[in-house]
Amino acid sequence: MSMNDMKPLTGGDQVLTLGVGEELFAVPVTRVQEILDLQRISQLPNAPQHVLGVINVRGEGVTVVDLRAVLNMPPIPDSPTTRIVVLWIHSDGGRAVVALKADRVLEVTALDPGPLTPLPQARLLRWDQQMVVGLGRIGGAFVTALDLDRMFDTDLITRQGITGTEAAISLQDVA
Repeated sequence: MSMNDMKPLTGGDQVLTLGVGEELFAVPVTRVQEILDLQRISQLPNAPQHVLGVINVRGEGVTVVDLRAVLNMPPIPDSPTTRIVVLWIHSDGGRAVVALKADRVLEVTALDPGPLTPLPQARLLRWDQQMVVGLGRIGGAFVTALDLDRMFDTDLITRQGITGTEAAISLQDVA
């Protein structure tokens, strides 16, 4: 794991942009292993709704999580632009490989220069923004930077008593 893999996302960093509905999200390009066309996903018995199942990635089983479900967005049928993004997260001092299904993948690009903007209204709204690093901009348009490690943080789930897709995905659900 290089020091680049550990630094927080900031303006100017390279990101992969994902679309879910009309919203635009960004993940650090250093975390992306590959982008796949939609393929058959083998379902897992009794898996939470956000866990779609597993796919074969170079001979390894990789769990696929529905980003739309994690973000509490209503389901829609898959389309020709639906993609599976295979990426890695920090887990128990090492790395775990997981995949996110997104409505579309747009591009690899740089965030506009400058720091990410925190969401100050989150406290007023009593909204737990644990999955969001902050708001960045690309070409002046807002993009929500996702915190991949927090999305899969089991301590967050335990501490907040969260189940399903309310705020995070349990690594125990995807391991």
